[in-house]
Amino acid sequence: MQILCSFLGFSRSLVAFQLLLFCFTGAYGFGRMGPISASFGKDEFFCAIDASGKQDVICWGKNSSLPVPPSPSASAYFSNIPAMAALSGGEGFMCGILANTSQAHCWSPTNPGMDLVPPMYQNTAYSHIAAGKNHVCAIKGPYYADHDSGTVDCWEIVTSRNRSLASKQSDLYYDQSTNSLELDKIASGEGFTCGAVRGGGLVCWGPASTSLGVSNVSENYGVLVSGRSSVCGISNVSGNLKCWGDAGSFVEPPVEVSLVSLSAGMNHFCGIRADNHAVECWGNFNSSVVPKGSGFMAIASSDFTTCGIREDDLLLDCWLINSSKPDFDTPLELSSPGLCRVSPCNEGEFAFNVSVLNEPDLTSLCIRKDLRICSPCGSNCSQGLFLSSLCIENADRVCTPCSLCQNSSCWDVCQLKTYAQLHQKRWSHLRRLLIIVGSTAFGVILISTCGCLLPCLFTNRKSQGSKKQSQSCMGKQEQENDMNAGLHSSPSTGSCPGLPQVFRLSELKDATNGLKEFNELGRGSYGFVYKAVLTDGRVVAVKRANAATIIHTNNRDFEMELEILCKTRHCNIVNLLGYCSEMGERLLVYEYMPHGTLYDHLHGGLSPLNWSLRLKISMQAAKGLEYLHKELTPPIVHRDVKSSNILLDSEWSARIADFGLLTSNDKDLNGDLKTDVYNLGIVLLEILSGRKAHDREFTPPNIVEWAVPLIKQGKAAAIIDRYVALPRNVEPLLKLADIAEQAVRENPSQRPSISDLASWLEQIVKDGLIL
Repeated sequence: MQILCSFLGFSRSLVAFQLLLFCFTGAYGFGRMGPISASFGKDEFFCAIDASGKQDVICWGKNSSLPVPPSPSASAYFSNIPAMAALSGGEGFMCGILANTSQAHCWSPTNPGMDLVPPMYQNTAYSHIAAGKNHVCAIKGPYYADHDSGTVDCWEIVTSRNRSLASKQSDLYYDQSTNSLELDKIASGEGFTCGAVRGGGLVCWGPASTSLGVSNVSENYGVLVSGRSSVCGISNVSGNLKCWGDAGSFVEPPVEVSLVSLSAGMNHFCGIRADNHAVECWGNFNSSVVPKGSGFMAIASSDFTTCGIREDDLLLDCWLINSSKPDFDTPLELSSPGLCRVSPCNEGEFAFNVSVLNEPDLTSLCIRKDLRICSPCGSNCSQGLFLSSLCIENADRVCTPCSLCQNSSCWDVCQLKTYAQLHQKRWSHLRRLLIIVGSTAFGVILISTCGCLLPCLFTNRKSQGSKKQSQSCMGKQEQENDMNAGLHSSPSTGSCPGLPQVFRLSELKDATNGLKEFNELGRGSYGFVYKAVLTDGRVVAVKRANAATIIHTNNRDFEMELEILCKTRHCNIVNLLGYCSEMGERLLVYEYMPHGTLYDHLHGGLSPLNWSLRLKISMQAAKGLEYLHKELTPPIVHRDVKSSNILLDSEWSARIADFGLLTSNDKDLNGDLKTDVYNLGIVLLEILSGRKAHDREFTPPNIVEWAVPLIKQGKAAAIIDRYVALPRNVEPLLKLADIAEQAVRENPSQRPSISDLASWLEQIVKDGLIL
């Protein structure tokens, strides 16, 4: 029985590109070796090579004889398993190639300390291994070598009287006609093994091999995998998927879909798509359980379960083929995305860059430094995502949510219509209407009237639009409200940047010298902030989320945060320049503020600020906060306004920072907004007095408890910072004290709004220039 799936409608260049992928990509699954594999049968379990750089093995499954792991994130079901270069599972057992010696090693839950490889084969080096139901075949030759002998050894795994497993040499899997052939790869099923012959051809042997119907096959297969009673492969020449054996396991394979990897269960096959690395399955299975929109680096199937290594974070994800959730816990472990090899990556592949995992002591996922993991590049993204960066030498393509589509390059993919298109369509309809109406005298009058009114109408609409942010970063040119408001007395104004861009993780790694401590600008509850120099010479600040932030903020929340930050544009805000979301990392790229924080100048030993600058900073901070409160819908409540979150740009203008995902859905929104007013009042007291918000060296240590009584007693002059020369006109400083006192009143209803504060401070700056 044969099935030929022809992939139609591709250009010649695309087919050529895909064929390169087929030549160098392995399949990970039943009967085939890979970085993740499954045993099958009633006591199935999975094993994977971890991403620690030691090539250790982690295992998990539902076998009742397996010990309970010590924690949800641990999966130490087996102990003393040596480091592995590759894995392959049979029925109730697992085999692998030792990473250090290339020797075969097989084990089972019932005999965890026993090597199930017959003694006569234990000292032989192997380059490939494939476990079937109760037998194992392996290709001779060192694993980490460009060339091997290509001949095969096979042995059986048998059940002894006490139901434990043992091994023996077998004549069932010895075939004189095939034993002399040199093979590139093999796959084993129930009673058979098939191999891709070096130079072209496919051969099968074993007691059940004749039922497959494989004969006179001359094509070369770069991907080969076996089910229990069938085998499928992808031709290096045509790119076609072919299957032999029991047709019930591979009914209705995907058509016009290129695959770069295969796995097989009892009655189904699954593969990883070449374009977006999503999973496609066919045969007897429930299609609703297959993950949608997720990309995978490798997959493996048991009879009823499939597990994969996700491409975005290298975490394990498992699903039952007929139910949504397996009856075992998947370990929260990072797994190797592929097999380590000596040969360089080929065209259409990328070398996995371990630096994206941000483990300072980890330099490689492979046990030897001269090894590398090469994975196939993705060429497209799943629905709802757009391709924001192409595959490069050491990183796969980057897919970004369509909600963050920024320009015309992604409008078609995300099925978006630009404002210009809508505007043009609106004018087109209007033009038609005017032509019809214009045929009458009344139409002439109407046209004349519209000629006067329409510009006013659109001007009005544009004016209103400037007071509202666009609903998403869809490439629209955002208008900025009152960009220069309150800055009339400032000699210059920091420019407001354009829309954010997508950065590669490798690019930001290089720009920050590997996110090292000497590039650190600061740290907070969100994570660390680093100084970075981009390839175009721009100096920026990179904000990297820590593990706790990532764990407690899912991908959707991060997308929502980006939506908010995309809409946030003001000259008194530290604006977002770009972002990166790769390999589970979340990095935000902001404008760099060369003069540091207000806190550093008031309390940290940096150059003291004169009174003119302090008043302008007070006003600009209020303007930035007013923008968050009044100009955005919904408003943003900062909740952490403090002097260390007010930064100074190259022209000494104040910028509000670190507001992130702090939107408010609380019922008492006004109360939250007044909390920001209170905290700004504390900052104003710091600016006026030079004291910290809380300082144990003073009594009372709280700045509000110290300053407010003096202000109320008419002694505001007593709190003015004596380390800065007093101006001849102290009236502006006394007014600043009165404003700060109102802002920190205990009853929120008695505090002024942020707009009142901004207006009063702006008036002080305009009228009270200090001489």
